[in-house]
Amino acid sequence: MRTVLVLSLAALACAGCAEREQTASGIKSDAAPFSGTNKQPPFTAAGWKPGDRANWEQQLKVRTVNGQNDYVKVP
Repeated sequence: MRTVLVLSLAALACAGCAEREQTASGIKSDAAPFSGTNKQPPFTAAGWKPGDRANWEQQLKVRTVNGQNDYVKVP
């Protein structure tokens, strides 16, 4: 009886350590990223209009240059 208990506890301990299979599902989206969302300010950049691809790409370049920080850096 004790052997069965020890073996079942060992099996449970080993089962908790197993790694699950990871599969990449990716992002599934129907719309282009520059088309925007239904939410307007304060969630969009000032002066940007949903659907304006050129301005959207410009905003990405500006964020890359600024380190993608939308907040004021504290010294």
